[in-house]
Amino acid sequence: MTDERQASQVPIWPHFLVPVLEVLVDGQPRKRREILAAAQDRLGLSEGARAETISFGESRADNRAGWAVSHMFKAGWLERPVRATYAITERGKSWLAQNPNAKLSFSEANQLFKDYWPDTSASGGQILSDVTVSSAEEVETSPEEQIQGGIDLIHATVAGDLLERLRASEPAFFEEAVVRLLLAMGYGGAEQRGMRIGGTGDGGVDGVIDQDPLGLDQIYVQAKRYAAGNNIGRETIQAFIGALAGRVATRGVFITTSDFTPNARAYAQSISTNIVLINAKRLTDLMIKYKVGVQVARTYELVDVDEDFFE
Repeated sequence: MTDERQASQVPIWPHFLVPVLEVLVDGQPRKRREILAAAQDRLGLSEGARAETISFGESRADNRAGWAVSHMFKAGWLERPVRATYAITERGKSWLAQNPNAKLSFSEANQLFKDYWPDTSASGGQILSDVTVSSAEEVETSPEEQIQGGIDLIHATVAGDLLERLRASEPAFFEEAVVRLLLAMGYGGAEQRGMRIGGTGDGGVDGVIDQDPLGLDQIYVQAKRYAAGNNIGRETIQAFIGALAGRVATRGVFITTSDFTPNARAYAQSISTNIVLINAKRLTDLMIKYKVGVQVARTYELVDVDEDFFE
């Protein structure tokens, strides 16, 4: 823990929860930038506090207020009617009414929001004890584990945004996106042999990937842009298998922005046709891994002593 963090004049991000909700409690949607500034006003941050930056030049106050917004959006306390614009929900109003003076610690915030973020315990990181921790007593993991936990949390936020964008996109865009993902994963070879074929009369197939230059070895793709909870059932998988049979194909990938029912998964595993099912979580994980629909925002370097230098 550095002296710079301990000396920060900016409150920890859980202390921004109430101010952000207060800014929005009148029910009017506001731009994210306006919300962050108004929350800092409510906290009475000094010019010195507002001038603090973190390692890559971002305002520390904006960063912490932004995490408060992200957590409340995930929890359903805020909604996003249009891009970069937020409004309070009934759940947010209810929590504010019950906790008008709340200043949560990290552990309290972790308990409050843990159900809305994926479990990152496999990496050893604590979801909410990220780069904004303010005292050594609250840190129970190594610096490397904290970094991994922070990366996991950021990726979870990006994954949620990706899913929201995909579900709101046009069917043709989504079909093109999943073909581009498979090409980025290495299918289709260096020549990127793949294309969208969806549309009227597509015969239940939305894309095709040629694994060889002559197209003798092909992978067919079905893409379903469904809302959360509208899961793909066995009948839909059976229809896709029928479409593959009509093309004398033995391999297929079914991708959805929702999920698959247990019966659908069991059926896909029981047949001889080689079919891979990709649900919303795996889809966004793959998009992040293969940099489809995302870009690297910044890069950090971790250094260690070069033992060879001292030999």
